[in-house]
Amino acid sequence: MYANDSKLIWITLLVELGVAAAVASSLARANRFKRLLLMKERSAGETLQLIAWICLPLMAGVLIRVRVQNFLAADISFQATAIVGLLLGPWWGMVGGLLLALPAVKHGEFFALGVNLVVALIFGAYKRFSDEEDIWGFTPLIDLSLYRWVMRTVTHPHLDRQIFLLMLLTVTQFAASVLSHWYPHRYFALYSSYWYVELLICACAPVVVGIPLKIWNAVRIERKLEEQSRLLLEARLDALQRQINPHFLFNTLNSIASLVRSKPELAREMIVKLANILRTLLRDRDAFVPLEEELAFTDDYLDIEVVRFGAKLKVVKDIAENTLPVVVPSMVLQPLIENSIKHGLEPRIGGGTVTLRSRIVDGMLVLEVEDDGVGMEPGGPVTSAVSGVVREGSGIGMKNVKERMQVLYGDAAQVELVSRPGRGTRVRLMMPIAEIQEGNWLGRVGMEAAR
Repeated sequence: MYANDSKLIWITLLVELGVAAAVASSLARANRFKRLLLMKERSAGETLQLIAWICLPLMAGVLIRVRVQNFLAADISFQATAIVGLLLGPWWGMVGGLLLALPAVKHGEFFALGVNLVVALIFGAYKRFSDEEDIWGFTPLIDLSLYRWVMRTVTHPHLDRQIFLLMLLTVTQFAASVLSHWYPHRYFALYSSYWYVELLICACAPVVVGIPLKIWNAVRIERKLEEQSRLLLEARLDALQRQINPHFLFNTLNSIASLVRSKPELAREMIVKLANILRTLLRDRDAFVPLEEELAFTDDYLDIEVVRFGAKLKVVKDIAENTLPVVVPSMVLQPLIENSIKHGLEPRIGGGTVTLRSRIVDGMLVLEVEDDGVGMEPGGPVTSAVSGVVREGSGIGMKNVKERMQVLYGDAAQVELVSRPGRGTRVRLMMPIAEIQEGNWLGRVGMEAAR
């Protein structure tokens, strides 16, 4: 492109920035592209898919440039080849460069293939000898990069890889411009005989490369934050799952000690059941389990409590058969049962009954733990949603359950507590019926709730 076309060059450079931002933003919204881009290890097929995602839209841009007069900004194949080389290395960068060169070669610009292969080798080699963070941290804000480099070099002279990449992009763009000037019908690149315009062309190349890297790095950082949130969520749930009242352990051990001589077989049975409970608490446990498995855990707990309290404690179960396969948060019932026994029945001289119920209503799983104990303090019936404040006196177990339901389901579930002094307390859990899919259900629902 000649000197008298400098106005068109200015417009073309501005549009190039818009094309780079538009393509990068569009790709960043595609879940498949994000998954391929952020993989730590890819198969050959997955790498080819990633190259296709990046190169195919830009191949269309090259095709538009060769067919539409003066629409030059659609062709950013030079910068795209550099990006593929930086992200995937020299050999895969050459594959991307080959794809991007095809429309130009078909148009007769035969040098495009050689230039793209050289560019892929140069920036692929840079990837080999650089840290991944140096590439992702590359910024299109050239003035800030230079300023930071100058300030760091003054105090600690060293080679800054980002500044080196900046210079590398500028120099290779200049070489491509000169080649285009020498062989205008064999290779395309912007060129101007005015030095300040040519300087602008060369300075624009790092910006066009930096814009997609910045956009995709924001997606990468977001994914890292999501992963950290997921790990934090899992740790939090694990801590809640493993909570157990130490008084229960002490009381159980005391009961076993008193039974060792008088009823050794019963003492042995209690030890086995206590071991089952502790084994469940200590092992790695899924966040969700079938209700049938959850009830098996509570059976061991209740059997121990029945031995401790004797005839004072009765257990009634009203479990619908179709609810047994439904998945529920693990250890969601035991804290509520413990709460009923400790706060509802233990203070009552004659003891009482704990009733467990399950059913499906309007597509929701409903679980109830009810006792006919002393109830809560006067103040009328208490009904609260999962996001509400737990009344003082409802116990640690209730707080534990409400917090876990909030984390796992958000507003999709409810926890209702109704208590009448002297007549007992009922806790009702209502949660969506869902299936665990490839172990990822917790991550998806938990992250949505965390947001």
